[in-house]
Amino acid sequence: MIYKGLLILSWIYIVFGIIGLFRFHNIYTRFLVSSKIDTVAFITIIFAIMIRTGFELITLKLFVVLFFFMISNPVSTHMIVKSAYDNGLPLYPAEKRGV
Repeated sequence: MIYKGLLILSWIYIVFGIIGLFRFHNIYTRFLVSSKIDTVAFITIIFAIMIRTGFELITLKLFVVLFFFMISNPVSTHMIVKSAYDNGLPLYPAEKRGV
C-alpha cells in the first residue's frame, strides 16, 4: 500500500515539473526544473519498487542503480548547462530580449 502512495507521489512530482517547464522562460531554469524533477521522481519510483519487492537481491541492485543515478544525473545536467553557457547560449530567447 505504501508503494502505491509513493508511485502517486512521483506522478505528482512529474506533473508539477511539467507545469514548471512551461512556466519558466529562461532556458537555465528549465534545465534546473527538469533535472530536479527527474531526480526526485526517479528516487521516489525506485523507493516504491524497493518497498514492493522487500528484502531481496533485486533491492540491492536497485539501491546500486539509485546510487549511480543520484551521482550521474546532477553531474550530467551540470555539464550540459555549463557547455551551453560556455558556448554563449543566451538566458532568454530573442523575442524576450526585445531584439
